[in-house]
Amino acid sequence: MAQVRPSEVGYGSDTNGLVWGYRFAPGQAPESIGCEAALQWLKAPKVRTSEFIWLHLSLSNTAAERWMHESLDLSETFFESLRENTGSTRLELEGDALIANVHDVLFNTSFDSANISTVTIWMDPRLVVSARLRPLRSVDRLRAALKAGQPLRSSAELLAQLLREQAQVLVDIVRQSTARVDNVEDKLLANRVSASRSELSEQRRSLVRLQRLLAPEPAALFRLLNRPPAWLSDEDLRDLRQAAEELSAAVTDCATLTERLKLLQEELRATVEEQTNRTLFILTLVTVLALPINLVTGLLGMNVGGLPLQQYSHGFALVVGVLTMITVILAYVLLIRRRD
Repeated sequence: MAQVRPSEVGYGSDTNGLVWGYRFAPGQAPESIGCEAALQWLKAPKVRTSEFIWLHLSLSNTAAERWMHESLDLSETFFESLRENTGSTRLELEGDALIANVHDVLFNTSFDSANISTVTIWMDPRLVVSARLRPLRSVDRLRAALKAGQPLRSSAELLAQLLREQAQVLVDIVRQSTARVDNVEDKLLANRVSASRSELSEQRRSLVRLQRLLAPEPAALFRLLNRPPAWLSDEDLRDLRQAAEELSAAVTDCATLTERLKLLQEELRATVEEQTNRTLFILTLVTVLALPINLVTGLLGMNVGGLPLQQYSHGFALVVGVLTMITVILAYVLLIRRRD
């Protein structure tokens, strides 16, 4: 096996890029397994066909892809999937193996539109290989369940459980986002507009991207279940169908919340426009009311000959009275039009 320099070792993985490995047997708790033991198990004769192993590798370790090439009999399509963009969705059969790209939220981070990555999965009845660039939340939740001793019947049940964890992560995100949206809506009802605009935009942008990435997965899984591989049992098909339905329901909840955010943004936009129009009307009203005074003040301040009422003792009072009357009439006309 090729030697790896210390600088090539990724954080959280061994020298071959393995983050963790488990061996599953019917009725038993998962057993932790390393690279060497996994290879020996795969080369050994099939004693119990219901047993399988799961190897999870980190692509941030440059040795991971090289080790998979050298040690595991994986198709070239799988390695092509490792280099695809985050936005691509794949769930297809190649021979007897299933290749999938599953999107997820990064582990231990606050959710936003940038904290989404992909795990690529290669699966057959005896072997599940998953590879990711950064730690993902649903994969870590699945590992926590396995460490607690949860048994798995087959590799297909492992995929179904991963999809359920993915749906639960999405449900948690929607629940947290709903609480924040409720808070924003309360602010909007209290006319606290400035505290809500940026928050609504950020939440909607994040949910739209998450929905766009996850929405194709249930449909792809349903298409696969219509023509499943021969090694999937009826119980496996039932688990995968149930997982697809749970994920589809979570995506629907995400879409519903996105529509609610859209309506709140429209209402917020209407409220901002109304406040802007009110402010512009007040400025226009003040400008129009001050126009007669400014005009007369400018004329009388020219200090040229022939100014009227210059010699009249009550000229100032007369000019002020006329300007006041004109201002009152203008204010009345503008307010009446505003009411109409």
